[in-house]
Amino acid sequence: MQTRITRLLGIEHPVICPGMTYVANADLVAAVCNAGGLGILAVGHLGPDETRAEIRRTRTLTDKPFGVGVALIMPGATANAEVAIEEKVPVLNFSLGKGDWICERVHAYGGKVIATVVTEKHAKGAERAGVDALLVTGHEAAAHGGDITSLVLVPAIRQVTQLPIIATGGFGTGGGLVAALALGADAVAMGTRFAASRESPAHARTKDLIVSKTAGETIYNANFDSMPCRVMKTPVSEQRMARPLTLWRALWRALGAARESGRPLFGLIREVLHNGFAQTLKLAYFGAATAEIRRAIIDGDHERGIQLIGQVQGLVHDVPAVADIMQRILDEAGNALAQVNAQQAEPVSAPASRHSLA
Repeated sequence: MQTRITRLLGIEHPVICPGMTYVANADLVAAVCNAGGLGILAVGHLGPDETRAEIRRTRTLTDKPFGVGVALIMPGATANAEVAIEEKVPVLNFSLGKGDWICERVHAYGGKVIATVVTEKHAKGAERAGVDALLVTGHEAAAHGGDITSLVLVPAIRQVTQLPIIATGGFGTGGGLVAALALGADAVAMGTRFAASRESPAHARTKDLIVSKTAGETIYNANFDSMPCRVMKTPVSEQRMARPLTLWRALWRALGAARESGRPLFGLIREVLHNGFAQTLKLAYFGAATAEIRRAIIDGDHERGIQLIGQVQGLVHDVPAVADIMQRILDEAGNALAQVNAQQAEPVSAPASRHSLA
């Protein structure tokens, strides 16, 4: 199944594993790439040296194109982007910031740039910045999806740009892939589906929870890290998301997260002085959330941790290998297309008369 995205990125299938914090590591990314898709490394929780090591480790596991994702609003994102550019990663995916300088630097060595967007305005701005494609994130997505569902957002953005579109938010099956293509997308990103795979570093308990949860068992509001965010519904997340996170609680949790991750306090103080109060507030919220995300994903601790998850968890019923997921998606897509074609070929019955309904 070839589309503009497969041709642009040099991959076999229009299926992407997005950069999920603590989940999209070298093992999972390489597995998706080797299965014919594109995996995007998540490096927001890593320092520059760790990012470089993870990029180089990915190259030992696959010779296929892969990406690196950076949320420019987050601490250390610019340094990580610089590392990715120095390492000449084939694809760089940025979000939550202006990426014109990224486009210029990545294009200089022949790489491609994808911008994550949630509105038509963001899409047009990213196009002006020179990106090669858009990762369009609908309301159904894990973490920071937009306010508009994928069913409406994808065609709305297709109306304002001719750039290739990767649709994410609500996609985890081959039928979803076909639907996305019909809406005007050129590929799909399936984070929750790949998070529940054998190669995913998520804890076994976390994977079991994903499999057991329904589509409606998520919470979406801005009380987790100050931006509207979708998480798995659990007793701790219901309690945590019930009230806004204050600055002082955020700072306290951020300091705890820094201690747990081994980041020096001096580095945090330096970032405060450099970025100013407004940016520091965002960094505090991010730091407060990071430890809770790690506890859920890596430790399987859902009494203290919070799991970022998409509504598509309700369509995930097992934990197979990535290669098996990819083949299943392709088979399901073929079946979905065949079903649509079969329905079109069926003769239309004459409508019943008014008298026959009496």
